[in-house]
Amino acid sequence: MMIQFTKMHGLGNDFMVVDNTSGKINFNIKQIVKLADRNFGIGFDQLLVVESSTTPTIDFRYVIYNADGSEVEQCGNGARCFARFVSEKELTTNNPIVVETHSSVITLFIHENNAVRVDMGEPQFEPKGIPLVAHSVQAVYQIEGFEMGVISMGNPHCVLTINDTSNLDVASIAKQIQASDLLPNQANIGFMQVLNRDEINLRVYERGAGETLACGSGACAAVVHGIEQGLLDSKVIVHLTGGDALVEYQRGESVFLSGPAEFVFEGQVEI
Repeated sequence: MMIQFTKMHGLGNDFMVVDNTSGKINFNIKQIVKLADRNFGIGFDQLLVVESSTTPTIDFRYVIYNADGSEVEQCGNGARCFARFVSEKELTTNNPIVVETHSSVITLFIHENNAVRVDMGEPQFEPKGIPLVAHSVQAVYQIEGFEMGVISMGNPHCVLTINDTSNLDVASIAKQIQASDLLPNQANIGFMQVLNRDEINLRVYERGAGETLACGSGACAAVVHGIEQGLLDSKVIVHLTGGDALVEYQRGESVFLSGPAEFVFEGQVEI
């Protein structure tokens, strides 16, 4: 079967985007892994699939697969690309656009400069909802000998506050934490360096993708943790390897993520 696809990225976090509003395309794990390969396939961190929603008040269903073929609950950079894709492809004229993910409903707003602001919803701190094996909510947790915040932004995140992100063996530390029995669905692991009250450096090692150039939900989780710890103010610029995102958060309210979403190329591929 030959399908149309669009390659996009948000701050270097790259995606293959496919319109499946007809419901005729079915991906399996083997196909996704092959397509994700950067030498023998298209190459991407995540595959984003646009599907129709059965709920009248929701515009689309947003399905996300990692490069290893696993389905995930949320992707903030992907959400921005999703918004521009459905708008540019004239799948909707709505703005804002309401979409349902595997775990939540989010709202996407496209600005005149094509930057996209995403209402990511409220962060979840209850261990059961992350999921995390713990008896109660704590400000920080000890996992595999490391101290961290653990938060869900529709997907699970661990946030470690460190002095310097530049010289760090992100992969080995992240894999050690991800293997913990306390994280039954694993987690994305963020390494946050606080520069001042409205600016951080961040590196994220994602489940099923490894370290990416940017992680939108990871940026949100890091800022939420920093604000909850009293380290950050309510509007923070997040310096990721691929560029900068803006995260806004008031305690007890939704988290907003803003940043670019870019088209790279389009094509056809056989699955």
